[in-house]
Amino acid sequence: MASASSSSATVTNIMLAIYEKKTNSIDLYRPLRQYICFTYSEREAVNLEDDLSTVKTLRSDIERVPDPAPTTRRDLLISYFKALCLIETRFPISSDRDHINSIQFTWFDAFKQKQKAVQQNIHLEKAAILFNLGAVYSQIGLSYDRATVEGRRQASHAFIAAAGSFAFLRDNASTKASMGNSTTVDLSVECAGMLERLMLAQAQECVFENTIAKGSTPGVCAKISRQVGLYYEEALAALNAAPLKDHFEKAWIAHVQLKAALFYAEACYRYGLELHEKEEIAEEIARLRSGVSTLTETKKSSKGAPAQLLDAISKLEVNLNRNLERAMKENDRVYLMRVPSPSSLPPLPAFSMVKSMQMNDVLDASKEKIFASLVPDSSAKALSRYTEMVDDVIRTQAEKLQQGSELTRVRLKEMDLPDSILALEGNFSLPEDLKNEVEKVQASGGPAGLEGELQQLRDLRRVNQELLVQTEELLQKEAAEDAQFRSQFGTRWTRPQSSTLTKTLQERLNKFAANLKQAGESDVRIERSVREHASLMSILNHRPIEAALPSLSRPIMSLDANEDAIVGALKQSLRQLETLGAQRAGLEDMLKEMKRKDDILPKLMTSTGSYEDLFRKEIAKYDHICEEIAQNIEAQEQLLMQIQVQNEEFGAVFNLEDYKASREKCYKQIQAALAKCKEIKENINEGLKFYVTLQDAINNIKQQCSDFVMTRNIQCREMMEDVQRQMAGFNFQDRESTGPYPSVGQPRQNPRSSTQQLTESQRISHPSPQTPYYRPPEQPMQGYGHPPPPYTAPQQPSPYHVPPSTGAPYPPPHAQQHAPVGHEYGQPAYPGWRGPYYNAPAEQSGSHPRPPYTIPNPYHPHQSGYYKQ
Repeated sequence: MASASSSSATVTNIMLAIYEKKTNSIDLYRPLRQYICFTYSEREAVNLEDDLSTVKTLRSDIERVPDPAPTTRRDLLISYFKALCLIETRFPISSDRDHINSIQFTWFDAFKQKQKAVQQNIHLEKAAILFNLGAVYSQIGLSYDRATVEGRRQASHAFIAAAGSFAFLRDNASTKASMGNSTTVDLSVECAGMLERLMLAQAQECVFENTIAKGSTPGVCAKISRQVGLYYEEALAALNAAPLKDHFEKAWIAHVQLKAALFYAEACYRYGLELHEKEEIAEEIARLRSGVSTLTETKKSSKGAPAQLLDAISKLEVNLNRNLERAMKENDRVYLMRVPSPSSLPPLPAFSMVKSMQMNDVLDASKEKIFASLVPDSSAKALSRYTEMVDDVIRTQAEKLQQGSELTRVRLKEMDLPDSILALEGNFSLPEDLKNEVEKVQASGGPAGLEGELQQLRDLRRVNQELLVQTEELLQKEAAEDAQFRSQFGTRWTRPQSSTLTKTLQERLNKFAANLKQAGESDVRIERSVREHASLMSILNHRPIEAALPSLSRPIMSLDANEDAIVGALKQSLRQLETLGAQRAGLEDMLKEMKRKDDILPKLMTSTGSYEDLFRKEIAKYDHICEEIAQNIEAQEQLLMQIQVQNEEFGAVFNLEDYKASREKCYKQIQAALAKCKEIKENINEGLKFYVTLQDAINNIKQQCSDFVMTRNIQCREMMEDVQRQMAGFNFQDRESTGPYPSVGQPRQNPRSSTQQLTESQRISHPSPQTPYYRPPEQPMQGYGHPPPPYTAPQQPSPYHVPPSTGAPYPPPHAQQHAPVGHEYGQPAYPGWRGPYYNAPAEQSGSHPRPPYTIPNPYHPHQSGYYKQ
């Protein structure tokens, strides 16, 4: 039995390399620079001088004789192709008058160099460069030492790159380069496809040679060998069809044809060895006969083929015949099997170890900086459209994430989670708004602080009462003295009675007294309300307020004692739900970060195909995050359903409904206590404002009464002097004509008539608003026990006025008094308990002006001297 190494196909080292296309020299520098100057500016052309020089140098190097080092040539072709991609999107090169129409690209056919293509089309230039790149890769592959394993591996990679270049040419440039009238066959789609198959065949052939060298099994070798043959057969089919038929030399066609037959026969030989080991002699004979037949038929049309290749075929044919003779003898003597015809056999198994290299990354020009400052309008519009597409994706996914979070919040609130778990652990909590209200009330003293504020009311009421009594005593003392002198002197005491002059003041004092009485009744109602609701408001004295909440306790009796397991499972599910929420936050950040880094403008500037295809490819970057978001939302929904079941079990075991009812009842008690406490505080504050304002009014009228008494005392002394003179027998005629007593503060030299006397009496009784007796101070009186200020000069009457109203707490001033609009003492001072501090009828609109002062701030015992302990 012949060994696997006896095949002579392994010693064939005959492979094909492609020669580069030739071109004529052209000048790219001048036309491109002129276009920049015309379309953009001269300054832009100056700024891009280096880029223009780079393009000029690259094109000149392409035109030169190929560099002795194929790898250097490869790098040059790649750099120039990237530059062409950037030029294509910025410089329109065509025969149109508005385009760059002074450039003509000329390229000769690589296989028939007399044929050439001349076009004002950059696609011809790009296609030719891609063809030459594939050719250089094939030359690189051929340059390696394929007598070694490493040499064959490197050669295989080079042929794979060559196949990728020709495939890229076929898919991206061949069609565009063939649109003009002047074309060459070597750049056609058919030729590019044929060359790709040829390079793949040679790459697979290198793999086959290494497989033989490693001593792989005959079955593996057969599959790899068969795939080599298939690649060659595909290339041969393209060579025998238009437009490639008659375009290539016969030696090319003979080479490909022999290689296809050789590796088919090699596969039959290797497969036959495997069948012999399995004792499948009949099929072995059929496979060997098929291989011998193929080689015999191929040699008939092998004219022009290399001698080495013919020698390899001859050696393989010898091996096939030897194994065939051996198998036939064994079948005739031992197995006696019927040999099937070759046409009835299934195709030989094949396995490809190579595929064309993806050249997108190798030829990607998006990272190149050449002509980066030139951005055509079409590219800017395409970028804007792509940005809108990305924004739409981001917005849609962000809404899904937000809806997921909101759904979780609502569902958990419906299930009273995690509050019920926290309540079981003793971590009670109030609703945030309710807790803030409680803390505000507690910070202001809470229910316990109401007693101190009530005491302030009592003290202020006492101060006002004492001031009122002092004022009344001033008037009563003056009236008693006047009555005493009137009784003593009889008809000689001719000045008006005090009761006549103090009627208005007394009425006002009486109304103030009535106001104080009614305010005291309101104070009593407030104190009674505090006592009656003390137990209701006592809940606010708990610090912290959560101490007043009911607790969720474990059941007293349990049948299966699985409470801990139920609680643990529910907690675990809640933790998982929290993890999903954190993942959503991370996914949203990932989306924003991807958008921030997503800059496709360089790719738009180098794209020569449809923008839609580029958009679809680029927007697909977001697909994996969108998929993760969808999975997160779905997982959350499943988890919420699981939590709902667990929570129902938890509620049944821990009697959650009763706990919720007691907790809601406690919430309502706290709310009712807050409302009542606020209501009482508002009433107390209104009372404090009332008493402070009333104290100012009483001090004002007290000052008026003091001024009145002082004036009456002066008049009294003067009249006593007159009466004593009359009684002593003195006669003053000028006094008889002017009246019984002089006016206060007037010289006694001028006589006055009785009419003037009456006017003087009215002036005293009703002081003129232009000369006030007393102007009330800006600040409240500093203590109810202080004496009134000394009399200095005639002063204006008090600007404090109360508009009249039926039953109002404060009396109105005299009708002749006028003052600016201010506070109305005739209005309710403060509402008391669900009503006015004193029940006064409604004010008659427009009857009197309002007093000219404003209500001071609420009374603070440490900031004012209204009462002293």
